[in-house]
Amino acid sequence: MRKRIFIIHGWDGHPKKGWFPWLKKELAAQGFAVFVPQLPKSDEPRINNWVLKLKEAVGNPDEQTYFVGHSMGCQAIARYLETLPKNTKVGGAVFVAGFFKCLTNLEDNDVVRSVAKEWLMTPLNLEKVKTHLKKSVAIFSDNDPYVPADNQDDFANTLGSKIVVEHNKSHFSGSTGTRKLPRALDAIIEMAEE
Repeated sequence: MRKRIFIIHGWDGHPKKGWFPWLKKELAAQGFAVFVPQLPKSDEPRINNWVLKLKEAVGNPDEQTYFVGHSMGCQAIARYLETLPKNTKVGGAVFVAGFFKCLTNLEDNDVVRSVAKEWLMTPLNLEKVKTHLKKSVAIFSDNDPYVPADNQDDFANTLGSKIVVEHNKSHFSGSTGTRKLPRALDAIIEMAEE
């Protein structure tokens, strides 16, 4: 059976923006079946809507299923994995600019505050998430304006992710010039080969 990869955008994200089209094309060329679902209301993302959409997109997850998430997409993946039945494992995940602890430099308005609070304050059992993940890699930038470095701890210590820190990549957004992300491509290929 073909290995499936789901690329999950973040807050205000879109499947055709930034490095997602490049990664989809590169992975498809390697023989993967690649899906980049549009999650609902990306300008005002809500946990239940996003996790439900991810469940619909994935169908039946197995060890041939892999994920790549960007920013809030990493949270969506983790929260989706938390809902899986005991003993269900996926092949792995690559988390890019992920966060569980805090966000900085957000716009100061009611919607932004409400969205950030929901994702940061709603309990998430990372120990349970780890039981569904065979492997994971977390990629961060050393100058991310939104995701401070202390977010790395949960990935390293609780999820057991391999941590990769890129230099000067900001938030890995298309708007700041990130159109390719070779580290994410290499991480998925390496995971899928094991």
